Amino acid sequence: MTGDSFNFANPWLLLFLLTLPILAILRGAKGAAPAVIYSSLAPLRDLGRSRRSKAGGWLTTLLLLALGAFIVALARPQLGRTLTHVEASGIDIMLALDVSRSMLAEDFTIGNQRANRLEAVKQVTEKFIQGRQNDRIGIVAFAGRPYLVSPLTLDHDWLLQNLERIRIGLVEDGTAIGSAIASASNRLKDREAKSRIVVLLTDGDNNAGKVSPATASEAAKALGIKVYAIGAGTRGYAPIPVQIYGRTVYQNVKVEVDEATLKEIANKTDAKYYRATDSKSLEGIFAEIDKLEKSTVQMSHYKEVRELFPWAVGFGGALLTLHILLGQTWWRRLP
Repeated sequence: MTGDSFNFANPWLLLFLLTLPILAILRGAKGAAPAVIYSSLAPLRDLGRSRRSKAGGWLTTLLLLALGAFIVALARPQLGRTLTHVEASGIDIMLALDVSRSMLAEDFTIGNQRANRLEAVKQVTEKFIQGRQNDRIGIVAFAGRPYLVSPLTLDHDWLLQNLERIRIGLVEDGTAIGSAIASASNRLKDREAKSRIVVLLTDGDNNAGKVSPATASEAAKALGIKVYAIGAGTRGYAPIPVQIYGRTVYQNVKVEVDEATLKEIANKTDAKYYRATDSKSLEGIFAEIDKLEKSTVQMSHYKEVRELFPWAVGFGGALLTLHILLGQTWWRRLP
């Protein structure tokens, strides 16, 4: 990044420019009217007025402009260019989000209004993404099988658009935790980044997919990938909306999060397991992960300065030379 700026090394010297109007007034001040005894002063009235000829006025103007240019030169005008080099050591992050039917349970809130788990997760995830400007982030959603929502990208606006499009029911129902970890890890395996992590969020236990959570976590560990696991949902029972004859009714369904498996996944990959029972705890979890996996940004500033005072000196010198030359011509004889 570059930025141009204009400034003076000694700006206080510009105060001397205020003396130029005073000099101009003194230079052009009226002289004393001559005292002449004469029977009638009418013919001599105009002779008593002190006047500056146009030529003399030009000479004075040239001299004052030259002095002004020299004062500006002493203040040392400079044209500076600042070069900023940003070197970001980013982190590659894959978000693996559960979109099984149980994510419709409305045990979270958004703005004091009851909301289902998926909507709450999308809101918190959006804030998380917005705070990771230097990181490549991708999204995998999963139910009975995983599918790619977005590959790793630095275009976070495009990423957020894809996050908003996530819906429940796009694939068959189920909770394929192991397959989701394997899919996310596969997107990270060939990346050369400071750190590679998977943030896995689910509200159930593994009951689908071709890869077990244990196998997937072993593979992630071998690749040097951390898997932060989040179990979402209140403890006990949660209300899930059900359509009956065109009407929406709620059924209380028992929340069954396989915490033992999620803890094992996190521990095996040198990460952590969290339980989010409401929106506030979910926000806190993402905030903690954000602090644990922080990108480093190094900024180097370079400044190039171009001195402009020689131009001011040259301009002032030219004006002064012109003043001297004109003063030696026929203008010299003018009053």
